[in-house]
Amino acid sequence: MKINQYIDHTLLKPDATEEQVKKLCLEAREYKFASVCVNPCHTELVKEELKGSGVRTCIVVGFPLGANMSEVKAFEAMKAIEKGASEIDMVMNIGALKEGNLRLVRKDVRSLVQTVGEWATVKVIIECCLLTDDEKKKACEIAVESGAHYVKTSTGFSSGGATLEDVRLMKETVGDKAKIKAAGGIRTLSQALAMIEAGADRIGASAGVSIMKESSQ
Repeated sequence: MKINQYIDHTLLKPDATEEQVKKLCLEAREYKFASVCVNPCHTELVKEELKGSGVRTCIVVGFPLGANMSEVKAFEAMKAIEKGASEIDMVMNIGALKEGNLRLVRKDVRSLVQTVGEWATVKVIIECCLLTDDEKKKACEIAVESGAHYVKTSTGFSSGGATLEDVRLMKETVGDKAKIKAAGGIRTLSQALAMIEAGADRIGASAGVSIMKESSQ
């Protein structure tokens, strides 16, 4: 197993500087991570820094609350793609899901997927720590029905991150119809491997370098 190819090397802090993002990209090139995941304002910088490396540019949309209007999320995603993104991690409208407004949730995801079309991989963040198991299942089902490629556990900015139980539940729900991204609080090699064993196809982590150093010991 090439653990590096599972990792989305991530920096989403609001105080992230251009120099920090450049360092992130340098590390991603060195370790050949799957992608670099950053906020939208850094799209062009990351695309330029990763040129020729094979590492993908991953941009978060509607982050971290998911409470933007659906049209704004779709527009934000399209602008990111125009500037070089090839992966979009969007946050689902969690409040709408909690109150049972599934029509809005479907519109939220589907409008972005349809706007993005064939240009990018779409991952839908369902923020597991705020949901019941039934809500997690419903969120995953809607993501799959709407054409998303992945469901993702967490933003890492709410009350909890990825858990093995959530990854297993998500995998049971989506089967082979979508992939799973585990993110939030994954800092060690053993944690990353456990998530993969549970069904994760990607690992979102800011600790990618330390995970790789651990794997080479």
